[in-house]
Amino acid sequence: MRSTHRRSSRYATVAAVALFGGAIGLPAASAAVVDPAPIGPHQYFTGEVNGASVNAVIKLACPGPVGIGQTGHPLAGQTVDVLPAASSSAAGVGYTGESADSVRVDFGGATTTAPLVLTSYAVKAAIPTSLNLPCSGTGTVAFVPAPTSTTASPALVKVTYANIAL
Repeated sequence: MRSTHRRSSRYATVAAVALFGGAIGLPAASAAVVDPAPIGPHQYFTGEVNGASVNAVIKLACPGPVGIGQTGHPLAGQTVDVLPAASSSAAGVGYTGESADSVRVDFGGATTTAPLVLTSYAVKAAIPTSLNLPCSGTGTVAFVPAPTSTTASPALVKVTYANIAL
């Protein structure tokens, strides 16, 4: 509870400087600046794939004619991140539960050499190009609180796999 209050106060201060700073001689803050905050217990959050929490697209390069069940690698330059959410009322919102201090990103069972783990809000991480993902169709990327607890729940983002080689 205390960290939420501090974060809210910090955001209020940044907003006040952005709105009124110029009037009192302070430099105005950029509206695009987001202060990364650490992920912690008892927080609602949403996941984003390439900046979208709904109708997200992951672009892949799948050479040759694409057959059923064929997989390919995601293109470089694509990202995932998590953002704080006000409550669980929206679809796809997760909850960190009793003990989470990070969020693990699960690409529908696809494996890579190291799991993708996010420890702060609003910090984008690259989607590993080593993943093997479907060349077409849809899937779900799960943002899973870690360590998990009985009160934790993942944020889910539905994705479309788009083969740019077509």
